[in-house]
Amino acid sequence: MDTTVLNINKGNKGYLALICFVASLGGVLFGFDTAVISGTFGFVESFFTLDKLEVGWFASSALIGAIGGAAISGVLSDSFGRKPVLMIAALLFFVSALGSMVPPNFNFLIVARLIGGVGVGMASVLAPLYISEVAPPKIRGRLVALYQLSIVIGILLAYFSNWSLLGFSRGNMEAFGGTGIFHKTMVSEVWRGMFGSEMIPSGLFLLLLFLIPESPRWLIKNGKSDKGYTILSKISGAAVAKNELEEIKKTVTQFKGKISELLKPGLRLALIVGIGLSVFGQFTGVNIIVYYGPTILEDAGFQLDSALQFQVAIGIINLIFTIIALWKIDSWGRRPLLIWGMSAVFISLIIIATLFITGQTSGIWIVIILCVYMASLAISINAVIWVLIGEIFPTRIRGRAMSIATFANWGINFLTAFLFPWYVEKIGVGAGFFTFAFMCLIATIFFYRYVPETKGKSLEEIEQYWKGKSNQ
Repeated sequence: MDTTVLNINKGNKGYLALICFVASLGGVLFGFDTAVISGTFGFVESFFTLDKLEVGWFASSALIGAIGGAAISGVLSDSFGRKPVLMIAALLFFVSALGSMVPPNFNFLIVARLIGGVGVGMASVLAPLYISEVAPPKIRGRLVALYQLSIVIGILLAYFSNWSLLGFSRGNMEAFGGTGIFHKTMVSEVWRGMFGSEMIPSGLFLLLLFLIPESPRWLIKNGKSDKGYTILSKISGAAVAKNELEEIKKTVTQFKGKISELLKPGLRLALIVGIGLSVFGQFTGVNIIVYYGPTILEDAGFQLDSALQFQVAIGIINLIFTIIALWKIDSWGRRPLLIWGMSAVFISLIIIATLFITGQTSGIWIVIILCVYMASLAISINAVIWVLIGEIFPTRIRGRAMSIATFANWGINFLTAFLFPWYVEKIGVGAGFFTFAFMCLIATIFFYRYVPETKGKSLEEIEQYWKGKSNQ
């Protein structure tokens, strides 16, 4: 048999791997940008003499940018393409890292964090959307979950970077002659180096984006079928690509994509599911651990060095169980991971809250239960949310629909991050975790009742599922 014909029919796995790897770097930066702040709280609070509400504003300012980035990314990507907006996001990450490293005052730092937040919001919509639009149905769940894995890797890199830079600063107090910009950045005001380290992955992301194509589904939707078909052929092979092309043409030409479609029966339920995933995903408390993890461990009695070290351990657990979810999401399915994992999150939050309320946090048990909590999150909603949100909306309005769901995600993220320091100061850390546990119980019931199984289905088949719901 002609091997050229064989390769054309099978597609190019290496090309698909390159595309998904580059797009997933948006997740690395998402994770890095949101987690790097965790090691800087004490330093920034002391340096700028902040009160608790200002600490909350520092923690959540990037999330305001993320809300804006999520809100505009769908319209921009539907109009100009997925790739150009991803490139803008990469540039914003770089500018933010540089600005956060050199702020002369607190307001300048906030602006820099806002800019990075816009990049985070854009990447959180477009990276999983892009991957879902290039991935073959049989492995789409695994490939989109790769985005969640990249977020986890970004978080872990930020934790490790913070811990390493703190260790370097304390062991090299006279480094670089004890003066100058390098001493200031890496030693005496090490929080600057923590923020500046993000320039490395953001610069790499921007350069690698030049190597990947535009989304084939976006090209076909915008009248560039030949280009879209060429990319699909390279990814899946000519035979599969031909069928995909016909399916895509059929779905995108049935109606003009309008946001008002999401308010009609069927798709209205899809929108509710998307928003529900986003809102409940934040009420698990996951980003409180990402942002305030070292602070929480300090409150539990650990020194900052140990707190950052244990934060790295929690990050490693997150990575391991995200890999398990990545491995099993297309065989076990989305629903089992989501529902059983969230049940475990609920139980672990109850235990964490009880430990804080009874004052039993000085030993290793609090770290162990936090690891169980993070493992449960990693294998359930953290892995599933971006897969489902990238799957459940029709191609013709996917960008804007994902923006709405992700806007809700970042809105709740902002509220929890901003209010958490004040909230736990008023009612205590234990009561704060009980609040998250109650929300997780409601979330588990919601997911059981409304979230469909989408494994193995094409994006067009999922769209037909929602249409069937409109007739019931």
